[in-house]
Amino acid sequence: MVPVLTGILMFLVLLTIFLGVRIVPQGYKYVVQRLGKYHATLNPGLNFIVPYVDSIAYRVLTKDISLDIPGQEVITKDNAVIMTNAIAFITIVDPPKAVYGIDNYRIAITNLVQTSLRSIVGEMNLDDALSSRDLIKARLKESISDDVGAWGIVVKTVEIQDIKPSMTMQSAMEQQAAAERTRRATISEAEGKKTAAILTAEGAKEAAIREAEGKLEASKRDAEAKKILADATREAIERVTAAIGSNQLPATYLLGEQYVQALHKMAVSGNAKTVLLPADLLTAVRGLLGK
Repeated sequence: MVPVLTGILMFLVLLTIFLGVRIVPQGYKYVVQRLGKYHATLNPGLNFIVPYVDSIAYRVLTKDISLDIPGQEVITKDNAVIMTNAIAFITIVDPPKAVYGIDNYRIAITNLVQTSLRSIVGEMNLDDALSSRDLIKARLKESISDDVGAWGIVVKTVEIQDIKPSMTMQSAMEQQAAAERTRRATISEAEGKKTAAILTAEGAKEAAIREAEGKLEASKRDAEAKKILADATREAIERVTAAIGSNQLPATYLLGEQYVQALHKMAVSGNAKTVLLPADLLTAVRGLLGK
């Protein structure tokens, strides 16, 4: 009987020692409750607790924790629907607050990020939301840091994984982009035709100006030539007049001689069908003879 009692006693002693010794692995902290109330937090390494009185209520991970935020539809300020999701990186710095301050900090932070993300994007236009990831990330972290800080948790960063228009919105944007490209092509074609018409008109105008200038120059040269010829004729007449003086007989003789030569050429021409004789031939001859 004594050996049995001794064995039972030794077993209870070993069990008590086993229950009083706790080894906490690196990256964890244990929350100890004494008689149902928070008592202490065990750090990594060898720790001792009071058996049968103290108990390990929670094992808290102290490494960085990543929370995948599910995708959701968000309506922007200009009533566009976009799809967005994110990932949050948190660290538990105060285990008692994390386990006693909220029933499930993972679900709470996930819902908090989703709500804040809808609120932030809802204040932005579609173009701003699609091109302002860094701004959304900074505002999102700032908006949830105070809330999770009360739970003994630090938000290290919140990254926007994806933010894009919904399928319906993408189709509408593609149609709008196609219409815009068509409009630009039409404008470019019209501008090209307009430019070509302007260049053609300018070319025709320059050609007309050059042609008018050429005609004007030719007219000037023709007028100068006529003027020179008239001056030469006038000078010749003046010289003849000066040479003849008051005696008109030499001039009359020369004119008559040229008149006769002209009639002769007309008479001997191969195409001549008739012979022209002046009606006052005899008077002309008498005039040439001075009678």
